[in-house]
Amino acid sequence: MNHDKARMQRSPRDVARWRKAQENLLSGRHAAALSDYRDLSSRFPGVAEIWFELGNAAAGNLDFPLANQAYRRALELAPDNSSLISLIGHQFQSLRQLSDARACFERAVAANPESVDARINLAVWLEKDRRLAEAWDQVEACRARHPRDDQVRYFRAFLLHRQKLSGQAEMELRDLIRDGPQYPYVKYASRHLLGVLLDELGQYDEAMTWLLEAKAALRTITDTAALERGYDETERKRLDLLAAITPETIRRWRDEAPAAGEDDYQFAFLGGHPRSGTTLLEQILGAHPQVLAFDEPDAFAQEITSQLAVMGTAAGNSFRTLDGLSAGGLDDMRQRYALSLLREVDDAGTASILLDKNPSPTSSLPIWLRVFPELKVIIALRDPRDVVISCFFLNIMLNATNVNFLSLERTAKHYADLMGAWLRMRELGGFEWIESRYEDVVADLEGEGRKVTRFLGLDWHANQGRYDEAARSKVIFAPTYHDVTRKIYQSAIGRWQRYASAIEPLHEVLEPYCRAFGYSW
Repeated sequence: MNHDKARMQRSPRDVARWRKAQENLLSGRHAAALSDYRDLSSRFPGVAEIWFELGNAAAGNLDFPLANQAYRRALELAPDNSSLISLIGHQFQSLRQLSDARACFERAVAANPESVDARINLAVWLEKDRRLAEAWDQVEACRARHPRDDQVRYFRAFLLHRQKLSGQAEMELRDLIRDGPQYPYVKYASRHLLGVLLDELGQYDEAMTWLLEAKAALRTITDTAALERGYDETERKRLDLLAAITPETIRRWRDEAPAAGEDDYQFAFLGGHPRSGTTLLEQILGAHPQVLAFDEPDAFAQEITSQLAVMGTAAGNSFRTLDGLSAGGLDDMRQRYALSLLREVDDAGTASILLDKNPSPTSSLPIWLRVFPELKVIIALRDPRDVVISCFFLNIMLNATNVNFLSLERTAKHYADLMGAWLRMRELGGFEWIESRYEDVVADLEGEGRKVTRFLGLDWHANQGRYDEAARSKVIFAPTYHDVTRKIYQSAIGRWQRYASAIEPLHEVLEPYCRAFGYSW
């Protein structure tokens, strides 16, 4: 054990200070945490964990140079700690410092070649970067050491699926499930992947059976009821906020927008329900040299809604507090948001528009428009039935939003909640918005792309028609990262018809939205 860390553990005062710093960090009080960690790191400069946590506090406080410095110091102090190196890799990834993240995952494997976690972390990274052969090599190296490991067997089947070796992938998944995987993630992910694979093979009834088994397995290892309660409570507060807003409110906020020229960039928001084609539209718009498009960044949540929560608005649900934000408070939020977004960019080039693609915060449009009343809003639409089925097929980390995708009923409820919020904002008016249908993009990419590009005040650029080439050259964080690198395809339109019997009970919930957005039931 590190000598300084041992000294700290023997000193109640120092342990208490460290715990206080950790409590501040976990509670989002980053400035206070940073002060604590600066002191701790000066008194105990040899404790790698302190430097790692200092980096987290600095990143939360938007001091990215200090965060980098702290992470690199932690790496110097713990060159053989594979687990810590991997954690730092994940932090670099969350900061969208992708080359640093990859280097950490590679170092973690070098530090402990026997570690399943280290090799799988690297393999996952390589797969997202479309380096399938290298990902396969990592999994096979791991398999040679741990041939029966759950994670290794699952990710091997996943890579077989990615390489379109469906028959072999199906066989290995069935073998894995039959053996009863003990690793919690693999227990449900193997069933989910088998459902996805069978859907692609046209075996729709069995696909749904395995999908339902996967959802049931996930409920046994996560307190999904608590997540659902949290979502429902937040939704009630959002409804209260929406009810308090009037057209006059939106106009007044608009009048309070900064004068032209006060910001370096025009802000734009691309929302809609998840799986409505937001990623496709983002890639098309982001291929324009004057648009910096951001793929589901954390900036809005970290720099705006979290700040509102600290102020007592609980994610912005208090109309009085939101409406009463001072000019200085609004300016601070705008600056922090822009700084947080731009941490991903080395060179902004000629860009004049910052486009934040983020489906779920569509329900927070009142907050967006309070802080950015001049915001240009783009809403992606898709047949609600296709949206519900596509969301149900997602396998993503659970949170208070995605927990709704564990049942078709709650998926439909979530659709109604989020798109109901959009219909309410559309009715209120007073801000600039446009809707774009996924089906129209697929039918006429350039025609629909030109329409939305003009809405941003720009002319169509030839690069936008080749968006898929640019997409293949970068890491995409959205769950649809693989699909969006393909040429436009039509197979996702009308997908719900394969599961018509499962969709029919949702008629009462979804039909009003089909009608509102121009889709016939």
